[in-house]
Parts: sequence; C-alpha cells; structure tokens
Amino acid sequence: MTKEQLASKIDHTILRADATPEDIAVLCRQALEYRFASVCVNPCHVTMCSELLNGSGVLVCTVVGFPLGAMSTNSKAFEAQGAVSDGAREIDMVVNIGWLKAGRFDDVLADIKAVVKASAPALVKVIIETCLLTDEEKRVACELCRKAGAAFVKTSTGMSKAGATVEDVRLMKTASGGLKVKAAGGIRTTADALAMLEAGADRIGCSASSSVVDGLEN
Repeated sequence: MTKEQLASKIDHTILRADATPEDIAVLCRQALEYRFASVCVNPCHVTMCSELLNGSGVLVCTVVGFPLGAMSTNSKAFEAQGAVSDGAREIDMVVNIGWLKAGRFDDVLADIKAVVKASAPALVKVIIETCLLTDEEKRVACELCRKAGAAFVKTSTGMSKAGATVEDVRLMKTASGGLKVKAAGGIRTTADALAMLEAGADRIGCSASSSVVDGLEN
C-alpha cells in the first residue's frame, strides 16, 4: 500500500469541544495536502470546511447525535438535514445504544432510517459504540444498519470506554451483510491503521492522520 492509498482511506478528524476555527483550517489544509477521503468535524464547522474544500474532491463528514446517540429521532434527522444543507456529504450518526441493549430493535431501525432519509444524498455511517455492546448486540446492530439503508457501520465515537479493535472490525465485516466498515477510536499509529484495514475496515477515522500516513514506508 502506498501513502496515497492509505490517505484515501482516512477520515481526518477533529471532534474536540475546544477545536477553534484555526484548528479546522489546519485540518483542511492537511486534508488537501495528503488527499484524505474526508475531514470529519462537528456540525458547526461544516460550512467552513465546505468552503475551504470546495472542488477539491476531499469530502466533508460530520457527526449526528454525537457522542451519546440518546437524543430524539426527530432531533437527529433535523441535525442531519441541516448538515447536508451546509455541505456535508457523509453523516456519522450514533445509534441509540440504550434502545439497542433493551431489545427495542424496531425503534433503533426507525431511528437509523430517519437519519438515512434526512441525509440523502449524503451517505450514512452508523456508530454502534462496540465497547458498550456484547458480540450478539454488535451483530444485531449491524443487521439493523443494513436494513435501514446505511452505507457503513462504524466501531466507536472515540469518546467512550474504548475504541476500535481488530476483533470488532472482523465481526462487523462478517455481520454487516455487505456494508462497509469504519474503524475509529484509538487509532494512532501506522501499525494500528494497517491492522484495521487488514481486518476488513474500508475507512479509518483518526486525528493523528498525518503521522499515520508518514509512518508508512514506500
């Protein structure tokens, strides 16, 4: 794998609460330099990123229902629709983890479907927060994501007890019925990223993206 190929699989991410407009500008400059797949930012930064990256081919990704996933379905759909209007082309939504663990699968399905509908034509990645789920719950979550029309299942917000693991990526790749998998949370080195890709990840979310790519020998 070349550095260019690795960069094309990375969502270059800043989701810190204290990220300033200058931080976001630096993120976009790095994304243009390295040709990352996207920048992933909080919704308030979407308009700025869309302007800075316009016509570059680097996409703008944002988060919805982040980081807990526990807001109402209507709130998530409204947030997604607004983000797409501002220029987002990928939406990373957080599943309602409490509903999932309670077996309220119809509600979880409706929640994801509402965001998928509100996000069109942007694609949706569903964060299932694997560190809070049993393996069976992860499998159910992946199946619900497929039924709801999501494009990706994603491991983690990076804000909970743990992030992505190779084992979870393998499980999600098998359980998702053909959906793509995004590994995120705790991926800080080139070895971390390559291990996730080897396990079946199609996209990597990380904030240490530049050093991850620069660590690749080619």
